Amino acid sequence: MRHLASAIAALALSSSLAAQGPLRVPVTVDTLPNGLTLIIHRDPSVPVVTTNVWYHVGSGDEKVGRTGFAHLFEHLMFMGSKNAPYPQFDRLLEAAGANNNGSTNPDRTNYYESGPASALPLMLWLEADRLGWMLETMDAPKVDLQRDVVKNERRQSYENQPYGLAFEHLVAAIYPKGHPYSWSTIGSMADLSAASLEDVKDFFRTYYTPNNASIVVAGAVNVDSVRALARQMFGEIPRGPAIERPRPAPFTLRDTTIVLEDRVQLPRVYLAWHAVPEFSADDAALDVAAYILAGARNSRLTQALVFQRELATNASAFNSSKRLDGDFQVVATARPGIALDSLTRVIDAELRRLASEPPTARELEQAKNSIEASFLNGLEFVDAKADRLNAYYYATGTPDYFQQDLDRYRRVTAADVSRVVRQYLLTGRVTLSVVPQGRTNLAATPRVTQ
Repeated sequence: MRHLASAIAALALSSSLAAQGPLRVPVTVDTLPNGLTLIIHRDPSVPVVTTNVWYHVGSGDEKVGRTGFAHLFEHLMFMGSKNAPYPQFDRLLEAAGANNNGSTNPDRTNYYESGPASALPLMLWLEADRLGWMLETMDAPKVDLQRDVVKNERRQSYENQPYGLAFEHLVAAIYPKGHPYSWSTIGSMADLSAASLEDVKDFFRTYYTPNNASIVVAGAVNVDSVRALARQMFGEIPRGPAIERPRPAPFTLRDTTIVLEDRVQLPRVYLAWHAVPEFSADDAALDVAAYILAGARNSRLTQALVFQRELATNASAFNSSKRLDGDFQVVATARPGIALDSLTRVIDAELRRLASEPPTARELEQAKNSIEASFLNGLEFVDAKADRLNAYYYATGTPDYFQQDLDRYRRVTAADVSRVVRQYLLTGRVTLSVVPQGRTNLAATPRVTQ
């Protein structure tokens, strides 16, 4: 029923959008003399405001032997700056009724503040102070403290988490050694231990600069006032050096089989293929294929593995497209006593079927409706719109890319879905089995290719 409701909502919203014309999220875009990009979206419906800063650096900008720096900096940015020493950043925002946080992925590091519109000057001042005047307060004790915090986070999320090391092994097998996406965002223990204070400062000087950042201010704001505030707060921070981005070479993924023993009760199989970067020609069709395979209770793998044959407790599929490259994954957890070969045989059969027989009109419509409903629901809150504006700006150069993004899914045909499955998901892949300790007999065996 939930999926039916989503489909109905999407159809209603689509009809409304069609009647109103193209979907627009109006913005003004300015570039300060120091290179900082300022994107302003006025939404006076509720008296709240969000500031959303993207530094265009993620784990994909790191170098071999120096991984984990982008995520480490996400933590260090909350350790105080010249005019807002620790823990004033959080205390001042909390006193104003605002909240804040940050996140890191392979392509960017993001920081945001959300709260009443009256808190905007404080939000901008705090962001400017840690961009322009944090480095002089950076010292070894701060780095050591946050290094230990990140190491503990790694232990909790990777080493001591069931199936926690699967992703790290998977990306290292999908992408060639040295590829920007061949290591996890959190970095390795060895690299975190080796990071010196000067290494950290060099990373900041290179990437935490106005010309490597974009800031979205969205909500109940006056555009001219925001422009004036931004110039007042950020204007005297100097431009940084030009940045050379990584340029990964093309590669072909060959069949690779990996077996991990872990403290788990049920075996799980991960299948991964090399796919495409975000917003490239086949990106949307791969998203639709992922939904048709495992996006709902009536999706093909969910039905075949979980309900009909009762071989698995769950199945998922997702297209992980990123700025420089992408991969596609299918993940399924077996029921007790079921060997993973039983699952991979069913998955392979369903992939071959989808490659040779396009999805039905009903399957395609459900997939598009669900994706569109999720897309439109994401526009409900101003903080989500702000983050999407920043994402579009970095990926396409156009912050208001909402209609173009929506259109690419609407254009996907049933033939497109079959074609991308044939082109990307019947080729070389990584097969990773995570099995209970001592039960390697449950692991998936290398497939026999024709």
